Amino acid sequence: MNRVKLRFADLEIEFTDRDRGIKQIYEWVERGIRFPLVVFGPEGCGKTAWLKQSIEVLRGLGFEVIYIDPLRKDYIAHTSVESIIRKLAEAAAEAIGIAQIKLATLSIDLVKELISVWNKKRIAILIDEVFQAIGLDKAEIYVKGLLGLIEYPPVNYEKLIAIVATSEGVTRWRIGRHRWANLMPMWNMPKKGFEELYEKIPSPKPLFEEVWELTSGNPGMLSQLYQAKWDLNVIVKNMIEDKKLTPIFINKWRSWLEKAIEDPDVLWDPNVPEDLINELEVKNLIVYFIRDRDLELWIDIPPPERDLELGIGKRVAWQTPLHREAVKRALTEI
Repeated sequence: MNRVKLRFADLEIEFTDRDRGIKQIYEWVERGIRFPLVVFGPEGCGKTAWLKQSIEVLRGLGFEVIYIDPLRKDYIAHTSVESIIRKLAEAAAEAIGIAQIKLATLSIDLVKELISVWNKKRIAILIDEVFQAIGLDKAEIYVKGLLGLIEYPPVNYEKLIAIVATSEGVTRWRIGRHRWANLMPMWNMPKKGFEELYEKIPSPKPLFEEVWELTSGNPGMLSQLYQAKWDLNVIVKNMIEDKKLTPIFINKWRSWLEKAIEDPDVLWDPNVPEDLINELEVKNLIVYFIRDRDLELWIDIPPPERDLELGIGKRVAWQTPLHREAVKRALTEI
């Protein structure tokens, strides 16, 4: 298997680890999937890298593959059908705002075209952060459209793989209300694989254990630290602003947040206001209702059962220790 090279800050780094996550692609191809697969997980945990490596796997198995990232106006089309490539290029060339919507909505039509017009038998559609492009209110309809392709294709096909990746925690609950998709979580990288990634970053840099304790294996946070010249204060201050940890938010929920800093499972308490959980999920600060650590329920490797040093509880976790640090800083400064 060829390992793709990915942009990591100002570096180009070969895809690292996620061996089990790649093996799962082979398993799904072998047995087929009945539903679209919606993969959710912390921001920056490596979903995009995994999708791009999955392209190479699927190509090697004889698939026509379309990858679309509407938010970044990015696409990859491995197909012999030139009209498909042209339509993607035209959509991506549109103005910001229009291009994102066109790329997102075009994906289903292109799969239909590959099946019905060009009689392609093995097709994979991989879509990254599409719900942010089309709006969360349309997430359910979009997934149902993908399910329709699998269950009621215009003509018969051999294999159809549809995978959607999202960091939007609230999307999980909207889609989960229906039996239109198989939802699977992905966590940050396991420690050994994350160390391999860390080793590819040039020195000078902090000791690996320091970086691990700040990121809990999140490659997105690692990239931000590297770009910030390892200045923790820069990352935390930016996150406080980006997540809108305002005096109104902090003072409204102060007592619960102070407890959750010590143990995120406090938020599993039935007395916790639902509005607080919703706000923390919308801000992508926590992962709520973490599944049992059964390998079959996860993409790649699940998080530990509980690790309070990294902000991981049994049912609730901070997306990374840096997310927890931002809230902690806001609590002391506001």
